[in-house]
Amino acid sequence: MSECNCSCDENFKELDFEKMEDDIIVCRCEEITMKEIREWIPKGYDTFDELKRLLRVGMGPCQGRGCRDIILREISKMTGVPVCDIPSGTIRPPVKPIKSSLTASKGGEYE
Repeated sequence: MSECNCSCDENFKELDFEKMEDDIIVCRCEEITMKEIREWIPKGYDTFDELKRLLRVGMGPCQGRGCRDIILREISKMTGVPVCDIPSGTIRPPVKPIKSSLTASKGGEYE
C-alpha cells in the first residue's frame, strides 16, 4: 500500500481493503458475498446462469436487478472476457415483480 501523506487516522493505513471487498454482499436477496463469487469463477463457473444454479444469485425478489451487473463485471475482470461477450443470463417473466391480481382473471369471456 502506498504511503499516506494526509492527516488521516493511522488505523486507516492498516485496513485490509481486499478483505473488506471480499465481505461485500453482492446479492442482497440471497446474501452472497464477493468472496463466494470469486471462489467459483476460477473453478469454471464463469457465466451468470452457472453461478445462479450454484449460489442462487439472481433468484431472489429482485430477480438479479441488484446483482447481475456486478457479477458480470467480476466475471469479466477475472476471465478477461469483455462484459458484452458474457451471456447476461436467463431472465424469466415477469421481468419485474407484479401483483398476482394483475395476471389473474377477473371474469370475462373466457370463464
